[in-house]
Amino acid sequence: MTNYEKNYAKKIQSQYAEKQTNKLDELRALDEKVKNPALIFALVFGIIGSLVLGTGMCLAMQVIGSDMILGIIIGVVGILMVSVNYFFYKKILVSRKKKYGERINQLCAELLAE
Repeated sequence: MTNYEKNYAKKIQSQYAEKQTNKLDELRALDEKVKNPALIFALVFGIIGSLVLGTGMCLAMQVIGSDMILGIIIGVVGILMVSVNYFFYKKILVSRKKKYGERINQLCAELLAE
């Protein structure tokens, strides 16, 4: 058996072996649990706000309709959505940090003490 075949067999074997988790893996997972929900919300809410703003602009400029007043109102709603998005992001992030912060600090202390 060649070295290439042995390495290939080891690679396949490692895919099916049970994964051992350590403190660093747990720390990474907790960090993702803190950051990902806030990021996903901010992206989705920001995209929706941008689409609302764009729709309002199109209505105001009479590209897709002839109601300028409705376009201005929809555009202002879109501007408000985009403007408050960062504050929602920070609020979610702070609440998630409070929820998982104690365990993250504990893991960091254990890892740094080693």
